[in-house]
Amino acid sequence: MSGLFIAMEGGDGAGKSTQVKLLAQNLESRGHEVLITREPGGSPIAEKIRHVVLDVANLGLNERAEALLFAASRAEHVASTIKPALDLGKTVISDRYMDSSIAYQGIARGLGLEHIRNLNLWATNNLVPHLTIILDVEAEHGLNRVADPNRLEEESTEFHAIVRDAFLQLATLDPDRYLVVSANLPAEEIAEVIFERVLSLGT
Repeated sequence: MSGLFIAMEGGDGAGKSTQVKLLAQNLESRGHEVLITREPGGSPIAEKIRHVVLDVANLGLNERAEALLFAASRAEHVASTIKPALDLGKTVISDRYMDSSIAYQGIARGLGLEHIRNLNLWATNNLVPHLTIILDVEAEHGLNRVADPNRLEEESTEFHAIVRDAFLQLATLDPDRYLVVSANLPAEEIAEVIFERVLSLGT
């Protein structure tokens, strides 16, 4: 694998999509070939799973089934989209990756951090990002930014507060591989902090 893999994480409404685009623009300005992708989704089959797992009509979905669907989507995404791009030397920026499953299903759903981490490491053949960026936002503030909530975004503020704490907990476990940035800063300032950290990787 010769490419660079970056994951953009954080609570709902943190501004991940905006920062993914800004980072891609900054990297492309330095000659990088960038692939932007997202989770759940990122490939035709994974997008079909996305529809099932985020559809508000499926509010009664069992939490273990939910975790397995996210892992299945991720396995397909890595095999068909992320890994081939990295093998070609591209920089891949994913809007969410396995830390979302660990935070939402492993910790907030109570399924167990290690259980969900191990499930997703198996599903992805141990593919871990070179850098995971966490945009930190208060749960209520982030949810107020969401215009058309999906099934997970419909969860309570208390649930999303646990998710926020979970992301921060994950960042403390491996600080060299994480960057935590306040999502309350101006978008341009956030983008500058992120770009400086990415440059420190030797890009």
